[in-house]
Formats: sequence, structure tokens, C-alpha cells
Amino acid sequence: MQSGPEFSYEDRYGVRPTKGWVAPAVVIAVMGISWLVWAGLHHSNPNIRASVISFTATTDREMSIRYEVVRQDKNQVLTCTLVARDYDKTVVGQIEDEIGPGLEVVQKTTDIPTRSQGVNADVVACRIK
Repeated sequence: MQSGPEFSYEDRYGVRPTKGWVAPAVVIAVMGISWLVWAGLHHSNPNIRASVISFTATTDREMSIRYEVVRQDKNQVLTCTLVARDYDKTVVGQIEDEIGPGLEVVQKTTDIPTRSQGVNADVVACRIK
């Protein structure tokens, strides 16, 4: 039997503080959550929003697209890029369609001339002119 003090690994190797990572972790978490909330709110409601309602191949050389544009400022003049694609997703027709000032929500039907049979039409982007 030993009559000396009990063996302790803490005495042998030392004691490290375990709370040193908490403050940086809280700061990084608060910054990350703040950025996430800002990004979600900022990008969830853009100034200009375009969506395709329908499209049809009217002939072998033309696609018809019906789309809707929602803008926050009804006095803006917009230019929308419309494309038609074939079965291999190759662009076979592309036009720029201008939307003048007027209503905030505009529905438009436009014909896209194509160089070959199109199977799909889309609004690539709308921007302020």
C-alpha cells in the first residue's frame, strides 16, 4: 500500500481550459446566421421576376412562348431574352423582346423564329434597358 497522494493525470499532464472555443464559435455562428437571413430575404424578392406560362411549336421554324414578367417599378422599360431549344438542348432561336412601361405584372405572347424544329422555349433573363 502506498501512503502518498493519489495518482492524477491532471497533475502529470496539466489541465487545459475547455471553454476557449466558445466565444469564437458564438461570434461565427451569429455572423453566419445573420448573413443567411439577409441573403434569404434579399434574394427571395428580386426587382424583376420572369416565368414561362406555356410554349408551343407553331411550325418547324417557329416557337410561340407565353410568359409573365413581374416588376416592382412599373415605369421601367425591360428587355427579355427568349430562347428556343431543340431536342438536344441546343439553342435554335433567340430574340430580345422589349416590354415598355405600363403594368407591374405583364403577360406576353411572342413568336421566336428558329433555324430548325424547336421543342422547348424559355425566358433566359429580363433586365432594365
